[in-house]
Amino acid sequence: MNSGRVTIRDVAEHAGVSVATVSKVLNDRYGVAAATVDRVREVIAELGYESSLVARSLRNQRTNVIGVLVWDIEPFSAELLKGAARAIRGTDYELVVYAGGGKGSGRLGWERRYLSRLSGTLIDGAVLVTPTVLDVDGGTPVVAVDPHSGRETVPTVDADNLQGGRLATEHLIALGHRRIGFLGRPPRDLESGPLREEGYRSALADAGLPPDPALIRVAGYDETDARNTVRELLTLPDPPTAIFAANDVSAISTIEVATSMGLRVPDDLSVIGFDNVPESMMSDPPLTTVEQPIQQMGLIAVEMLLDLLAGRDPAQRHVRLPTRLVPRSSCAPPK
Repeated sequence: MNSGRVTIRDVAEHAGVSVATVSKVLNDRYGVAAATVDRVREVIAELGYESSLVARSLRNQRTNVIGVLVWDIEPFSAELLKGAARAIRGTDYELVVYAGGGKGSGRLGWERRYLSRLSGTLIDGAVLVTPTVLDVDGGTPVVAVDPHSGRETVPTVDADNLQGGRLATEHLIALGHRRIGFLGRPPRDLESGPLREEGYRSALADAGLPPDPALIRVAGYDETDARNTVRELLTLPDPPTAIFAANDVSAISTIEVATSMGLRVPDDLSVIGFDNVPESMMSDPPLTTVEQPIQQMGLIAVEMLLDLLAGRDPAQRHVRLPTRLVPRSSCAPPK
């Protein structure tokens, strides 16, 4: 046997049967003696033979593979994958993750490109994680997680970002902060970004605090841009005493930048994030954050997709999960 991929011919040779016999065993066809079936299956297990997804799709018009399509593998998508993997346990489906690595300038519309490469021959359906658009090919069942605003016929799963933004800002206000910076996402980014900012502004308004445009900043996709934005905030003539970052990665970067500038968190600056990814517990100090149930979002999205693949309508086509405050050590009353 060659040292490359195990083929159906390798199985036939080791089992002492024809390729046609192996094919019959693989497809559960009649006409093969029970002892021969046992022998072929034993060799398949011994050699680790697997038919290719393309061959399987051509033969059965399906692959029994679900794709999870992401722009990049980062803490949010990594957590979501854990829930997606739980959802396929006990099913006949497998999971494949496809990511473009978050590089290049073609972010807008990436989900169309990814689907065109995978649909039909590699995956039966897809979970799109933080898609930029939802006007994708209607021939492939899809569910979107934390999408941009888009076509309502596509089933979606997200969290209550508006309430989460309020929770974060109300927590800082309750501690006594009045100059609260907001580190948001770029324009035309995820729908969740404007909702978190709306929650921030709403909480300020309820407390009688007019929002200061100088304290509301956009952190780009590039980590260097985000760090530069934090430095700009912290070097203002009247800097914020607290910063609400719209995701944990930006919040952790905020702590690192503040520390590098000689500021102590939370003594000189309080920082709160959004997501509650595992990295938030390991920051120094541990990050106060707003939790969205990311793993649960992944699990529900795959369960909705399984319903679609089975020809059933999901019980709910648009699921919004609650958010909650997770207090840790990165927030304190201002001096």
